[in-house]
Amino acid sequence: MTGTAEKLAELRKLLEIAEEPTGEKGIQKRIAKGVASARERVNILLDPGSFVEMGALMRSPGQPHALYGDGVVTGRGMIDGRPVVVISHDSGVQGGSVGETFGRRVRLAMEFAYNNACPVVVINDSGGARIQEGVTALAWYATMCRLQEDLSGFVPMVAVMFGKCAAGSVYGPVNMDVLIATDDSYMFVTGPEVIKGITGEDISAEELGGAAVQARNGLLHHVAKTETDALNWAREYLSYLPSSCIEEPPVINPGLEPELTDSDLELNRIIPDSDRQGYDMHEVLLRIFDDGAFLEVGEAAAQNLITGFARVDGRPVGVIANQPMVLGGALDAACSDKGAYFIRLCDAFNIPLVYVVDTPGVLPGVEEERNGVIKRGGRMFRALIEATVPIVTIVTRKAYGGGYAVMGCKQLGVDINLAWPTARIAVIGADGMVTVTGKKTLAATPPEQRETVRKQMVDFYNALIDNPWVAAERGYIDAVIEPSATRLEIRKALRLLRDKNAVRKPNPRKHNLFPM
Repeated sequence: MTGTAEKLAELRKLLEIAEEPTGEKGIQKRIAKGVASARERVNILLDPGSFVEMGALMRSPGQPHALYGDGVVTGRGMIDGRPVVVISHDSGVQGGSVGETFGRRVRLAMEFAYNNACPVVVINDSGGARIQEGVTALAWYATMCRLQEDLSGFVPMVAVMFGKCAAGSVYGPVNMDVLIATDDSYMFVTGPEVIKGITGEDISAEELGGAAVQARNGLLHHVAKTETDALNWAREYLSYLPSSCIEEPPVINPGLEPELTDSDLELNRIIPDSDRQGYDMHEVLLRIFDDGAFLEVGEAAAQNLITGFARVDGRPVGVIANQPMVLGGALDAACSDKGAYFIRLCDAFNIPLVYVVDTPGVLPGVEEERNGVIKRGGRMFRALIEATVPIVTIVTRKAYGGGYAVMGCKQLGVDINLAWPTARIAVIGADGMVTVTGKKTLAATPPEQRETVRKQMVDFYNALIDNPWVAAERGYIDAVIEPSATRLEIRKALRLLRDKNAVRKPNPRKHNLFPM
């Protein structure tokens, strides 16, 4: 009869094997590659000592030599003292490929996250479906995707990409909220060899789906230099999010700097006198939120629009801002996708939105029309209209044409709309107005007087139409404020809106139709 001591010894032996299922050979192979193990990655992500593994001794049934874990590590732990579920692919076990036991482990972890309303972080390093298991592997892929849909918008989901993510393994990460990768990782459905064999095209893995490429495409939301940097970014991202949509986001250091500061006063000098001169919108964002903290999301894609998280009075806010240094801050198809998604992300988790506006409107051009700027721009309109969180808009300079509307106007549902004295709010800028409506007048003017007359028309338009005073007089903006007061005014506005509870009228429809 086996005694307790022997059973404990057997448990310790099995857990030791499960810790490194490929044994010493696998350890040396991983060391040679210079990468961390699946469990080491989990421990970097989580608060020290908080990881509790779930299913460590699971393995494929009916296979005496099957490895424990089946290529994935799952469990729960803490980030900043808040619970999370973590799933980490083990590329040392059959390439981290998805099989039946792998899928069962993931399902148990996702169900735990759903039942306990806590975020999910998946560390991806997988070769895709396990060929040897055929349709069973495909079935578990579909099951995992369906589980993700249940979690989407209910709890935050973060995908971290290490190594190569190919074939079916791309569809799990793309259906999570944000994707983070190291700069030496790759992501594509079909690799260079397959493409060359089928189409004859010759392309490198980096050109096809390298991290830099996929970040510019808008697929990746952040690219980090090292695995540790990537996992730390995931921690910081989650610090701005609630654990689920039924909780409030965390509050950190509220009430700091309740009076005007030197940094605030610098805003009074930040807008150039010339409308043609740009400025870096990051310099504005640095001064209007708590501690100058700002976590940019999707910084490599569509850089004419900045999206990211900041704090106001200690509470997280989502920021959507034009960048005058890129395309003059004009809106195009790519930035419309970026903006629409970010609005919906913040709205799902009850995070207020702050728009900071300086845009000449929609970028004109044949290429933009072919890129679907109308339909893709329509998504950004709809995302704003459907949002029910508190929304505050600050117009720093230009708000022209469709850019006025889509960048947070009151008529689309914004709660409080403020403008600086430097704001220009109109259908079109003065130069454009003269080009469109002043053609005949200028043609009838003697050539030597045309420049003078043109300047008079511009000055007249700017004085009577292209300014914040008309919008203020008609109630389209709530107030014109000194730039230096912006940080404190945003704080007051969001305090006022803290108990906002937007309830829409009952509607018998099943769902609306988004312009996809």
